Amino acid sequence: MPVILFLYSCALLLVMVLGLPYWLFRMATSGKYRVGLSGRLGRVPRALSQTIAGKDVLWLHAVSVGEVLAISRVVQELRAALPEWAVVISTTTRTGQQLARQRFGADSVFYFPIDLPWIMRRYLRALHPKALVLAETEFWPNLLRACQRQSIPVAVVNARISDRSLPRYRMLRSLWSRILPWVTQFLAQSEEDAQRLLGLGAPQGSVHVSGNLKYDVRTTAETELTRLLRSHLPAHARLLVGGSTLEGEERALLQCWPALLEIAPESVLLLAPRHPERFDVAARILEESAFHWQRRSTWMQQPAPIPPGSILLLDSIGELASVYSLASVAFVGGSLIGAGGHNPLEPAQFGVPVVMGDSYENFRGIVSAMEAGKAICTVQPTQLCAVLAGMWQSPAEARAMGVRGREVYHSQSGATRRTVEALLHLLAASEATR
Repeated sequence: MPVILFLYSCALLLVMVLGLPYWLFRMATSGKYRVGLSGRLGRVPRALSQTIAGKDVLWLHAVSVGEVLAISRVVQELRAALPEWAVVISTTTRTGQQLARQRFGADSVFYFPIDLPWIMRRYLRALHPKALVLAETEFWPNLLRACQRQSIPVAVVNARISDRSLPRYRMLRSLWSRILPWVTQFLAQSEEDAQRLLGLGAPQGSVHVSGNLKYDVRTTAETELTRLLRSHLPAHARLLVGGSTLEGEERALLQCWPALLEIAPESVLLLAPRHPERFDVAARILEESAFHWQRRSTWMQQPAPIPPGSILLLDSIGELASVYSLASVAFVGGSLIGAGGHNPLEPAQFGVPVVMGDSYENFRGIVSAMEAGKAICTVQPTQLCAVLAGMWQSPAEARAMGVRGREVYHSQSGATRRTVEALLHLLAASEATR
């Protein structure tokens, strides 16, 4: 196994060296790759060092926005159960970092370091965590090996093996069968995920089904934007929210917009691109259109009544989940273009009817449960406009679908409680054996 880890580390270093000109260019032209670089390369942030000083540490890692949302209640309940501990969170992406800082406090959040052995050892020496908790499918070989050598228990929560990633994992099964035993406990989203983990080499006794944490994501705090929109939307307005959209999906919604305005001229469209780097791209698309539109950032400087038929571009992070509560219909993006989709439960929790494209592999279990409850409408790209128009023409039927979606959402809850109980038991068992 040391040979495999050596080859893996060499390959990772080679990719970094070969990609250096590209990364230097992107760092010179975009803050996206510059922010957090020293932390990724092994320098533990000073604020983090102060946060953990003299405390037991629990380290949780969540890649991006979706994982941060999924573990939010877990972090909240762990902090309540372990008030003297430092519960710290790492993320990989900038958007995940921004949301994590908002939710958990900037001094407890840091960028996930590059998975090279000397960098991981430095972080483990600095944090000296009592346990490491990874969200979903973050199996980093050098980190797992370092934890195994230092007897640090590792749990993977909300664990899943998606349809898209399964063939790649199977191709390297001989590698994963050696790495996965270094994980102390897997808390799988579903029985299917549990069987896939076992098939890849996870030890039989380490895999348990705890449910999907994303069923427990609850948006309880209404943002200032949502409060202002509630009072500034046209009277009796129908709001279509296009959430987490990717390349091509804003144009698809704009193609549907004239037909929806013919049915209900007081309608308003809110577009929320998934990634900040696409805010300006979406703005250019809107600039080319004939529709009246404005940016959220501009509108918030001097809020005024939003004209019927207009479009608002949500150029911010962390506000979409709350805005969904105002929607008449929600289109959940990443689903028309083969990207695997995003979480339909974010609008469903508010009883909002949900439309998605037919690419939802990343949330197949959730979509299947909603389809079984007649609580979601999945469409091919050519069907999108007709389906949205049908919902605009039959608002009562759309609302009934939204109610069914909320029922599915509540019926599947409980994963957070089971996950927190399992993690606290893991910590207690680890302390007992020290």
